[in-house]
Amino acid sequence: MSWNWQLPNWPRFTYDIPSLHEKEKQFLLNAGKSFAYLKSTGEQEYGQYIVEILGSEGQESSRIEGELLDRESLQSSIKRQFGLPTQGVRELARESGMAKLMYDVYTSSEEPLTHAMVGRWHEAIFKNSHHIESRGCYRTHAEPMQIVSHRYGSNKLFFEAPSSVNVPKEMDSFIRWFNSENQPPSILGKAAIAHVYFESIHPFEDGNGRIGRALVEKSLSRGVGKPLLIATSRVLEKNKKDYYKALEQCNRTLEVTPWVVFFSDMILKAQEESIKLLSFLLAKSTLLSKLTGKINERQEKVLLRIFQEGLEGFDGGLSADNYISITKTSRATATRDLSELVQLRVLVKTGELRHTRYWLNVHF
Repeated sequence: MSWNWQLPNWPRFTYDIPSLHEKEKQFLLNAGKSFAYLKSTGEQEYGQYIVEILGSEGQESSRIEGELLDRESLQSSIKRQFGLPTQGVRELARESGMAKLMYDVYTSSEEPLTHAMVGRWHEAIFKNSHHIESRGCYRTHAEPMQIVSHRYGSNKLFFEAPSSVNVPKEMDSFIRWFNSENQPPSILGKAAIAHVYFESIHPFEDGNGRIGRALVEKSLSRGVGKPLLIATSRVLEKNKKDYYKALEQCNRTLEVTPWVVFFSDMILKAQEESIKLLSFLLAKSTLLSKLTGKINERQEKVLLRIFQEGLEGFDGGLSADNYISITKTSRATATRDLSELVQLRVLVKTGELRHTRYWLNVHF
């Protein structure tokens, strides 16, 4: 049975356009809402939002591939890319490379895609990796590029990509299609197909998933005419099994309606989370302004630390031990500080004794 790239109509992917009409409307509505929010933010909140979104996208895209990046180092590296002040966090090689990729995707969002660009992205994430023979270059090995699962003592072949000798020609076609002014009727459809099309070529030895997801961000941004800040990989990581299953269903067909519908839903969820994050950052700014002169340095330090954890805050909530660890203060002082924050209605207290936890009382 033929792979998708062996079919007569390759690479003419098709999907049911009407199935995306309502999703496309919601996507554009959400994009407009995000742009409106961003216009109302101050310079500091705007910069933090960029760092949070790009950091989340880079971290979760790597997590999908089983690579865990240090969040603090990654965000610090992104700040360095933008020339923003950092707090002296040590720059780690993998995090630095991913930061360069995310920065490049963001700042070149309106530029045409080129071979040099995707090569630059690949070079960034594998600059210090010794297991890659051709960093920044398409694969050249003679053996087949296969996606194989090694489980329970047996191998299962999921997909075999075009041979290395055909990759330059396939990427020529892909880049022409990506940059074409004859855009499909749906921005979501274009982004979904861009991802599955690129993954089908699988042009690099490694890193195809991360670069393929970066192309989604670029495709969406080109569709709306400006950088679109959403962390699609965060949602994909949460739905990784369904994500891989949906991709696998495209391996032997060019009719990809189920994939396009699934991927569009993931993008809409990512938009909703991104809007929630932006609202969270605005709520943070408002809260800290209201608390000026009402809280001490220890309390402010802890609140900033909670906000640094993002939407979810501390896993399982803030405990007195967390407070003591962050502020290096006594238990009696920590208890008093926390009680004051509850009285100010900044924190909400749950549980009793050793199960006592504190949560931000911020609505967004």
